[in-house]
Amino acid sequence: MATTTESWGSRVGLILAMAGNAVGLGNFLRFPVQAVQNGGGAFIIPYLICFLLMGIPLLFIEWSSGRYGGKFGNHSTPYILDSMVKGRLLKYIGVFGIFTNLAIVAYYAYIESWTISYVYHSLMGTFQGMSQGEVAGFFNSYVDLSHTTTGIPYEAVIFYVLCLAFNTFILSKGLKGVEKVAKIGMPLLILFGVLLAIKGYTLGTSGASELFPDANAVDGLNFLWTPQFSSLADPKVWLAAAGQIFFTLSVGMGTIHCYAAYVKPKDDIALNAVSAGFMNGFVEVVLGSAIVIPIAAGYLGLDWVINNAGFGMAFQTMPYLFEQWGPALAMVAGVMWFGLLFFAGITSSLAMGTPWMGFMRDEFGWNRTKGAWSFGGLALLLGLPTVFFYNQGVFDDYDFWAGTVSLVTFAFFEVILFAWIFGMDKGWKEINHGSDIRIPMGYRFIIKYITPLLLGWVFFSSIPNIVDRVLHKDTFNNKSFATEYYAENFDTSGAAVGKVVESDRHSVKFSFQNIRKKYDKENKSSFQEPFTDYKEYRFKGDQHVTVQKGDIVKPGAIIAKGSFTNKVFYKNLGRLILLGLFLFISFLVYLAFNKRRKEGRATL
Repeated sequence: MATTTESWGSRVGLILAMAGNAVGLGNFLRFPVQAVQNGGGAFIIPYLICFLLMGIPLLFIEWSSGRYGGKFGNHSTPYILDSMVKGRLLKYIGVFGIFTNLAIVAYYAYIESWTISYVYHSLMGTFQGMSQGEVAGFFNSYVDLSHTTTGIPYEAVIFYVLCLAFNTFILSKGLKGVEKVAKIGMPLLILFGVLLAIKGYTLGTSGASELFPDANAVDGLNFLWTPQFSSLADPKVWLAAAGQIFFTLSVGMGTIHCYAAYVKPKDDIALNAVSAGFMNGFVEVVLGSAIVIPIAAGYLGLDWVINNAGFGMAFQTMPYLFEQWGPALAMVAGVMWFGLLFFAGITSSLAMGTPWMGFMRDEFGWNRTKGAWSFGGLALLLGLPTVFFYNQGVFDDYDFWAGTVSLVTFAFFEVILFAWIFGMDKGWKEINHGSDIRIPMGYRFIIKYITPLLLGWVFFSSIPNIVDRVLHKDTFNNKSFATEYYAENFDTSGAAVGKVVESDRHSVKFSFQNIRKKYDKENKSSFQEPFTDYKEYRFKGDQHVTVQKGDIVKPGAIIAKGSFTNKVFYKNLGRLILLGLFLFISFLVYLAFNKRRKEGRATL
């Protein structure tokens, strides 16, 4: 076993690194969108409840588990769990703590690389004179590798490789490198966030135009903070809130375990956990909600925001909105906004490297340099499919399996192991050991009963959706290779039918009745408005349209024939890669166990 004397240089550095691990792109891109899509201010209520009943307990569990495992020289989840719960098979639950980080960083670093590209384009003035549609089109061109926005072929791949290389270089410097980035990145992130939030709070109606005469940033703020209580009865809102807690606190990943494994045995973890958690909450709720949504509502109107809210909205709209401030301020704001996202991203992606590095050092004696660059190489191999096949859905599929399913699965099992197998008596003692604060006794009951029940509900209620995704029930074109192409759902309900309004050999355009959301400011409630929408399909080569103008087409009907390679082929390829990664890590854990047994260190 490799020995290590590595530890955190200061408590401030540890808390900032832990907060940086939690504070990520989800705070500024995902949280406000989730709030908009799930009842505005009503989303905050289940969010805060889930934070107190799942987020804080999981932080206590993961901090204390990591410190406990660190006492025995273990710095990765398989053997952190092994030091707590004896059993040959139980350590394999810890595989999720390495797998999840490698799988997430593979596509997370791609988003991170977008921010670097957008900082460059903000400095170069690329977005000057562009309409909102052209800015949105710029993003689509960037992720389409057949186009270039800089004149450099495969620029998205180049920015991605550079981003991963930068992460890997910092990781090769060990905890000191991570701590230094956190001490610089987190204050800058908060500074940039405060400056942009001030603009969101003060923009008002000054961004209104002839095209969007009712635009008002205050509407965006009011919508985010005015509860629509009817949405609280919707289980999907609660599931979305629970999912956001996982995403934002980085629980269920294994990174917190690994960071905490380097804490000294008598050091406080309770106050550290709460401090990092509430710092993340402040950034998310106070700053994250005050930038994208209010500024977009201030120029495009609240109704536009409600109907177009999505993870990529910040890239597709913010450069255009900044341009309304004039060239100089647009450049400064662009650098601040995308720089903020970069710092939010890199402090999280650096944390994702520590479980792999800790495992390879503990079990196979690898040094920091070898561990870091092997992590970067694996992330590159895993991530290239998300870059090359972004438009084929591989990116989103990685996010579902690694960024949702894996998180919930690991969190559910680790809570059971901590509270019921390790035991709440030992667990509560470990949480409170060296504590600088007095933890309410109620949390002992919450960790043992409430948190497992809530996580069990999230886990088991997700199974039908998981099964549907495995079987590709979300698409009619569910075969990798086919000779016929089927119309997908025209609206989200799948009830609408399409009417062919334009048709030639290689393209067909449908009109259909859709519903868009509107917001009644006086009654402070949302309502739906019908409108005529359009959907277009384009084909190539021997693929040819089989419907004619005037035809009425139902979802699932044949609209073209020829040779088709459907998106599910690329998704299945991505899933095989993820499955291969999980099996590979499991095999390494098995080899490590055999090595420990030969050395007389195995517990069973």
